Amino acid sequence: MPSTLQCNATLHVAIIMDGNGRWAISRGLPRSAGHRAGIQAVRAVVEAAPDFGIATLTLFAFSSDNWMRPRDEVKSLMWMLRGYLRGETRRFIDSGARLIVIGRRDRLAANLRAEIHRVERVTAHGQRLTVRVAIDYSSRDSILRAAARLPAGRLPTREDFARLIASPDAVADTTSPLHNEVDLFIRTGGEQRLSDFMLWESAYAELLFSNLMWPEFGADELGAAVAEFHRRERRFGAIRIPKSNATFTTGES
Repeated sequence: MPSTLQCNATLHVAIIMDGNGRWAISRGLPRSAGHRAGIQAVRAVVEAAPDFGIATLTLFAFSSDNWMRPRDEVKSLMWMLRGYLRGETRRFIDSGARLIVIGRRDRLAANLRAEIHRVERVTAHGQRLTVRVAIDYSSRDSILRAAARLPAGRLPTREDFARLIASPDAVADTTSPLHNEVDLFIRTGGEQRLSDFMLWESAYAELLFSNLMWPEFGADELGAAVAEFHRRERRFGAIRIPKSNATFTTGES
């Protein structure tokens, strides 16, 4: 869909894709049907993102706390995640998008880890959009792991610590989009909480909570969210004084 907001892609948008299960239950369907519908919403949002000036899109697919869900649902989610990565590879390559998975990998099945490695490798040169999918992800855990890797006796800069959080291998890559701060944080599903997602990176993010369930969220809704973002004034703790109200002195009393 063409966008009236099209501009140089610079925004980092993070999304908690909440409401799949409730969407399905409200229609008399199993929760797994909601997750499948949610994958269609992911496709729509990923395809539209560059047209709205989005350079990095971080999607919360599976939290570290989600392991507490029923075993059958977790198994189904992992199967769908693997299928999504495998099925979308060609679409990512053709559109110039790069896919990166963040979060722990040691608790994932070997076939899912292999699929993650494959899709990251073959899409590594994509420059139009970076899509980061958070799987087995906890922001608090990532901060703790980064703190444990701090060099002894040296206080890091915020930028250095952000790189430690973003990269489990602590590779200092200043050109990578991995550690960009979040500009716009969206949560669907009607809830209004951060749920341990991108806590460090979202320190100055604009928050937008939607009552729509994730399967109902698409390109139009993403465009409306970005439009709302651009209507807001971001001051980052400062006070913006209009030039007409500024007071100038000559040093004389």
